[in-house]
Amino acid sequence: MFGLEILFIVLAAIAIVAVVSTVRIVPQARAYNIERFGRYLRTLQPGLNFIIPGVDRVNTKFDLREQVFTSRPQPVITEDNLVVNIDTVLYYVITEPRAAAYEVANYLQAIDQLTVTTLRNVIGGMDLERTLTSREEINTRLRGVLDDATGKWGIRVNRVEIKAIDPPPTIKEAMEKQMRAERDKRAVILQAEGERQSRILTAEGARQQAILEAQGQQQAAILRADGEAKAIERVFQAVHANNADSKLLAYKYLETLPELANGENNTFWVIPGELTQAIQSVTQGFAGTGGAAKPRPERPEEEEEDEEAGTPQLTSGDPLSGNASQAADEAAENAEAAVADARAEAEAAAAGPTQLPGQRTQS
Repeated sequence: MFGLEILFIVLAAIAIVAVVSTVRIVPQARAYNIERFGRYLRTLQPGLNFIIPGVDRVNTKFDLREQVFTSRPQPVITEDNLVVNIDTVLYYVITEPRAAAYEVANYLQAIDQLTVTTLRNVIGGMDLERTLTSREEINTRLRGVLDDATGKWGIRVNRVEIKAIDPPPTIKEAMEKQMRAERDKRAVILQAEGERQSRILTAEGARQQAILEAQGQQQAAILRADGEAKAIERVFQAVHANNADSKLLAYKYLETLPELANGENNTFWVIPGELTQAIQSVTQGFAGTGGAAKPRPERPEEEEEDEEAGTPQLTSGDPLSGNASQAADEAAENAEAAVADARAEAEAAAAGPTQLPGQRTQS
């Protein structure tokens, strides 16, 4: 009885082991290659799968998710014979587990070596400056070569990136100096442009200011000239409207003459030639109203002789000489006397038929 129980337990254990060996559960995004008697049979898909224990076995397991492979820095010689170390990053996906297991022995090593050889071919046709500035071009060419080579291995290369490009230390130092010089150059250019723009703006401001000041002075001069013109026009209209005759004009002319000699620095002035004519006009004008001209004061014979020769005019000579000063004083006195006589006769004429100075009373 006890032996039968042991046998039953052994058979049950064998059955359990057989069932467990028959069932294969494949996780999501995984793939298992199955071999039967050492030959590829099929690839198990994610989920529950059954195999024959002892006959079928799992050879390789693959992760179907996107993988990242980082290669070691590889020395590459550029076209201008400079050695640079390039580090690449590769993103790939296994699309055919069977080809990845049986077409290549070690696909990662194959991809690494293919990447190195392709980089040397691409970088060998570029100089250092182009290598540092053409990463996108290098990535595109590298990806194209890897896609063609890894397609038959059941691998798809999604992306290739250059992680680092390390030139020699001396080249780095030279590049830093060049960059510093370029920045200093740009700073000097920007400063010069700023100063130039500042001077241009200052000059334009000064120009606008000068133009506005000139326009203001022009407008002021025009307004002053218009005002003077209107004043002269109004005076002219007033004179013609009141029908001013030659007597009034001569009278105003004689009133203005004494002001010519009333300056502090006036040491020399010229007596107009028409002074005598103006005095005669005023005298004759007021004489026509019934008044008699005031007799002129007697003067020495020498002055009469000078008068016969003509009215003296001071044109040159020493302004402080005795003859010139005496002639100027006498002319000023005569002008003032004539103005006073003319003013008195004008007032008498305006007052009516009253007795004027020098007029006799008729019985």
